[in-house]
Amino acid sequence: MDTANPSSHGRTGTWLILAAAVLWGTTGTAQALGPAGASPTAVGVVRLLIAGPVLLAVAVGRRRPLPRLRAVWGATVVAALGMAVYQPAFFTAVDRTGVALGTVVAIGSAPVLTGLLGWVADGSRPTVRWAAATGVAVTGVAMIAVTGSEVGVDVTGVAFALLAGLAYAVYVVASVRLVAAGSAAGAMAVVFVLAAALSSPWLLFVDLGWIGTIRGAAMALHLGVVTTAVAYLLFGRGLRTTGTATAATLTLGEPATATALGVVVLGERPGATAWLGVALVIVGLFAAVRTAPRAPSREEGTQDIRP
Repeated sequence: MDTANPSSHGRTGTWLILAAAVLWGTTGTAQALGPAGASPTAVGVVRLLIAGPVLLAVAVGRRRPLPRLRAVWGATVVAALGMAVYQPAFFTAVDRTGVALGTVVAIGSAPVLTGLLGWVADGSRPTVRWAAATGVAVTGVAMIAVTGSEVGVDVTGVAFALLAGLAYAVYVVASVRLVAAGSAAGAMAVVFVLAAALSSPWLLFVDLGWIGTIRGAAMALHLGVVTTAVAYLLFGRGLRTTGTATAATLTLGEPATATALGVVVLGERPGATAWLGVALVIVGLFAAVRTAPRAPSREEGTQDIRP
């Protein structure tokens, strides 16, 4: 639950979450450099299948305790379902509406929905400062997403994008309880192994031949290990001392990172509107870090986060 007094310990958590967002921002560039035959849905499922075992190996290797599943079995299932639903919902939205609109609705709605769900689930009422910082960052994301693109509105696609945002919000809120019940590595391992199992039926409907190529294998490993396992491990650790609403706002660093990599690596040339959007995202994220309320750490009251 968020408190009114930020601390340096809490600020460390916000930087860990922001680092995770930067890693997530490399996803689009990695896919662009990967094999053309890799469908978005296949990539999403393969990410989970790689990340789950990697996170489990990290938890076991570091002798980190797994969450007390009897106490938080409900949150475990909910978090895994949220992550499993997010993948196909997001990629379906992008397929039907285009990258611009699908991305802005899914990524832009997630912080708002997370703040509301956190308020309902834990009583962690979002602050006015959080709302202002989130509003600035979401506006920046919208400017990045729509600039230079023809935005076509597909009602079904928008519905899937909102579903993706809601699924991610559910994952974040449920993960807070899991992290409080065990190590971040253990909590993320349980969630992703279960999410991978729930998502595996999708493999019956996609082509996986691209994994056998060098570029395909390299892309799969980068997406599974770096942008998923490492990124969500950082995210999980950050959740220990960062409120759910603030955590979701900080993930808006992803599209800003993706835009910068598009310029440096892919040679893209976004217009002035996109750069203004990046600037707004940075301002919003800086404000979120500066004003971030702190969730109680395990030593300071995780008893308030009831399993």
